[in-house]
Amino acid sequence: MRAMVLDRFGGPEVLRLGDIERPPVEAGGVVVEVAFASVNPADWKAREGWLARYFDYQFPFVVGFDAAGVVAEVGEGVTDLVVGDRVVTASNQGRGARGSYAEFVASDRERVVKLPASVGFREAATLPTAGMTAWQAVFDVGQAKAGQKILVNGGAGGTGSFAIQLARMAGADVAATCGPHNLDYVRDLGAALAIDYREGRVIDAVRAWAPDGVDLVIDTVGQGSLLDAIEILKRGGLVAPITTLIADEPMPDAARAEALGVRIEIATSTFPNQPRQLNGLVDALAAGRIRAPDMTILPLDRAAEAQTRVAAGHVRGKILLEVNAEVGQ
Repeated sequence: MRAMVLDRFGGPEVLRLGDIERPPVEAGGVVVEVAFASVNPADWKAREGWLARYFDYQFPFVVGFDAAGVVAEVGEGVTDLVVGDRVVTASNQGRGARGSYAEFVASDRERVVKLPASVGFREAATLPTAGMTAWQAVFDVGQAKAGQKILVNGGAGGTGSFAIQLARMAGADVAATCGPHNLDYVRDLGAALAIDYREGRVIDAVRAWAPDGVDLVIDTVGQGSLLDAIEILKRGGLVAPITTLIADEPMPDAARAEALGVRIEIATSTFPNQPRQLNGLVDALAAGRIRAPDMTILPLDRAAEAQTRVAAGHVRGKILLEVNAEVGQ
């Protein structure tokens, strides 16, 4: 099969288009023929070896957590999917298997979700990593409820785009930070207040919008961009930073948070939660309660460019790799 592979850790230049063996199907697993794969910040970090603390890479390696396509093979014990079913999947890359920048990808059955006819492959491919992370922050960690006020730091990125919509789905009012060119975009996603982080202090804008404080801050940016988030929370409120894998990343002051009566809890989507989260996202997309974020689509052989753009930040929505648009036709 065709795949973007790496033979060693390094920069974008280590990615190459090559031919490698198709992944075998395992008991309880599924092999998916990929139409579109989505690009996430974790992909370039995997390329540089950041995930070596979690599993042993086997070179040549293929990165990529997200894919949409059709079932190519089902393993022993899989009885509720058949070859040809249209699906979206969170790949087994996080467990050391090859990822989704390839014509075929293997996944555990529980993280493969059948798609309704109304959901296209492009839209579905945006869901897994960004959507599941947002779901973890909004619902599993944040426990968002109707009537709350929530701030999303970094509302125009993939995770932020979903976090705004999921918070609105919960019935909360949302403010979101973004760059000046994305103000209308985050408003269109449902943000009542769009804050240009380049102009003035974000904290002052939020205080004017929510004088009594907000219930939840979802920080999709990290890297010390909103360390004073604890200062705008109601007592009992929560800051939910998204995991970035960056070592020694600055975090809000835990002692100050305790004094203010607020909490800090990192939001990381975990394997046990992912089946429920991905099913919930597909249902919400099919029902029109959320929509896919804006997408930029590049061919598979431009994966290095895609990762470079994601690593630089400021991508609106998601970048997808078109692996084989004819899949499922």
